[in-house]
Amino acid sequence: MTPSEPARSVEVELKFDVDADTALPELGELPGVAVVTAGEVRDLDARYYDTAEFALAHRGFALRRRTGGPDAGWHLKGPLRAGGRTETQWPLGEPGEVPAAVREELARVVDASLPALQPIARIRNRRVAVQLRDAAGGMLAEFADDHVLARDERTRMERRWREWEFELGPAAPADRRPLFEAFARSAAAAGARPASSASKLARALGL
Repeated sequence: MTPSEPARSVEVELKFDVDADTALPELGELPGVAVVTAGEVRDLDARYYDTAEFALAHRGFALRRRTGGPDAGWHLKGPLRAGGRTETQWPLGEPGEVPAAVREELARVVDASLPALQPIARIRNRRVAVQLRDAAGGMLAEFADDHVLARDERTRMERRWREWEFELGPAAPADRRPLFEAFARSAAAAGARPASSASKLARALGL
C-alpha cells in the first residue's frame, strides 16, 4: 500500500451492546468454526475529522486516523450499502495533518473541495480480538470485545461503554445469514442487546 494506492475493503459486521460484566458468548459452536484463537489485546486510539457543518457525515462518510492494531492508518468509511461499508485506508502520515491523497479522495466522494477539517471525536478502545477459523485455516470472522472511552471534541463530553463486533472475514461463506443468525442467538443468550448506535462515532457524538 502506498499513499497513491490506498487499500480498499468491505466491512460487513454485527454490533451488540453488553454490560461490563457480561460473559463472552460461545464461539466454537458457530457453523463452520473449527478453531477459536486466543484473544489478542489491541489498544486503539482514533481521532475523527469532519467539517464544522459535518459535510462528510451528512453523506454517510466517516474519516479517522487510528493508531494501534494491525490496520493503523487513515480510514475513510463509506455509507452502508447492501449490509456493508466500503473502507479505504492510507498509511498514518504525520499526526494532525490530513494527507494529500486522503483529501483528493474526499473531494471525489463529496464532489467538491472541502473546507477545513477539524477533530470532532476521539475514541480510545481496548479491544480483545478473537479469530474464528475453518478447518482449512481460513478466517470466517473476527469477534471483538470492545471497551470504549469516547470524547466529543465539540462539547468535551466523555462516554464509556462496552460492545461486541462480529465482522466477516475473507473465508466467510457467500450466504452469511446462517453464521450471523447463529452468532446473534449466542450473543443474545449471553445477555447482549442490539447496538443502540450505528457506529462508535455516532455514539461518541450522542447520536
